[in-house]
Amino acid sequence: MKITFLGATKTVTGSNYLVEAAGKKFLVDCGMWQGSSELEEENVQDFEFNPTEIDFMLLTHAHIDHSGRIPKLYNEGFRNPIYAHKATCDLCALMLPDSGHIQEMESQWKNKKRIRKGLEPREPLYTAEQAARCLKIFKAVKYDEIVEIDENIHVRYNDAGHMLGSSIIELWVKEDGKEIKTVFTGDIGNNDIPLLDSPTMIESADYLVMESTYGSRLHVRNDEKAEMFLKIVSETLDNGGTVVIPSFAVGRTQEILYELNKLKENKDDEEFIREYQTLMNAPVYVDSPLAISATEVFKDNTELFEDEIKEEILRGDNPLEFPGLKFAMTTEESKALNEDNTPAIIISASGMCEVGRIKHHLKHNLWNPKSTILFVGYQAPGTLGYSIVNGAKKVKIFGEEIAVNARIEYIEGYSGHADQEWLMNFIYSFITKPKHIFLVHGEEESQKVLQEKIVNEAGINTIIPDFGETYELNDDIKVINKIEKKLPVTLRDEVMNRLEKVKAELKDMDEYVKSDMVNPDLKDEDIFRINEKIKDLEKQILNVIDG
Repeated sequence: MKITFLGATKTVTGSNYLVEAAGKKFLVDCGMWQGSSELEEENVQDFEFNPTEIDFMLLTHAHIDHSGRIPKLYNEGFRNPIYAHKATCDLCALMLPDSGHIQEMESQWKNKKRIRKGLEPREPLYTAEQAARCLKIFKAVKYDEIVEIDENIHVRYNDAGHMLGSSIIELWVKEDGKEIKTVFTGDIGNNDIPLLDSPTMIESADYLVMESTYGSRLHVRNDEKAEMFLKIVSETLDNGGTVVIPSFAVGRTQEILYELNKLKENKDDEEFIREYQTLMNAPVYVDSPLAISATEVFKDNTELFEDEIKEEILRGDNPLEFPGLKFAMTTEESKALNEDNTPAIIISASGMCEVGRIKHHLKHNLWNPKSTILFVGYQAPGTLGYSIVNGAKKVKIFGEEIAVNARIEYIEGYSGHADQEWLMNFIYSFITKPKHIFLVHGEEESQKVLQEKIVNEAGINTIIPDFGETYELNDDIKVINKIEKKLPVTLRDEVMNRLEKVKAELKDMDEYVKSDMVNPDLKDEDIFRINEKIKDLEKQILNVIDG
């Protein structure tokens, strides 16, 4: 049995693994590259295999970085089954055509730029119509059932707790008189995600292919993130501003809606009640047609919710609805949100701010010091969201330079990915430990931290594969082939670019502070505040040096 790693290697997007076993060639995931323009360019390149030779696919979940190139695969001749959980099939029926629509819109915009540069226009990666066609080869499976692909290959889908329908896949292959079991985690859920059950713990594996998005970090625990969310939102609304939440249309949006609905049950002190009333009196808009449709899919798959949620639904208390919640269906309704100065909460896709209506809301709110941009999900290097979270002073949106004056906040605890603690708990849960672990779906620095922890604490050999490396799964794990193709190194470049920006900003700060210090009208409390901020900055610089 051989695995070739063709995506999500030392980066977080583009999940794609080619498995050759028992006379078959099959894929685990076929996701889209996201992030920098160089990385996204990989989406239009040829596959490293012949799509017509692939016998079937195992899809872990519906997120576009795992499913987004399936229509391209179909367009190039793949017609065999794609096995996925029923909820994943339901969500892909929404998300892939939506992705196709985005490809068409982006293609029109990019082709104008290409023509101005004297380049040939380029067809979209796929259209909404083409994406809809590939849905007929999806085959829905249930959790916990053994699926027989043929007499030598069996799989079982288990709840990954990452999003509705997300799956950890157990794969059994009989070959050369012996059976090998490999587990592909897909994305492992954060253990305290509202609505969803916790990730399934797997008892045994010979080999484990595991995500590592937050391999070096710990999340804010659930009760803290609710408090943080309420405080940030109420302070912004009190200030007369709008809270803009860039949220992935599927998963995070539903969780935030649920969290808003449940906050009132947590505490009864006066300040909490005041903050909660402030929040509940403000309109909450979900501005994403895809999120609205996805909410309906959530309602149709309530058997996947944790027991407490099921009981609420049976009592008639829908956890995804509450007073003040409004949906912006049309483009006109979306535009109207930015013409209304009433303080509000706007939840809009996409979560990394690359496409969709969120860019319009950022354009109208980033410059406003009264407003807050609240991030609740992972931001890939090279994306607009990543730049904003990491302190950019100005960003370009629709070709216009926008000053970042709004309050910028990031609550990591809302992430759908397990943090380092729960990734390690997943490994510890094996009764029969894997002989070997491959770390994928993570930035290299994060992977190295997790790799060291696994080797030192769990005593399991761990590899961080490079793009195009093929490994044969036997007692002597080594690279037996490598496709020579260098992907853009995004995070290292981002660090060096950000270092140059910091140097320039420190120079600006030096000039501003010196000019303030000679201002005779400056009050003592202002000087104190400036001094405290410089002390905080000094601590952060020392932390970077120490690290």
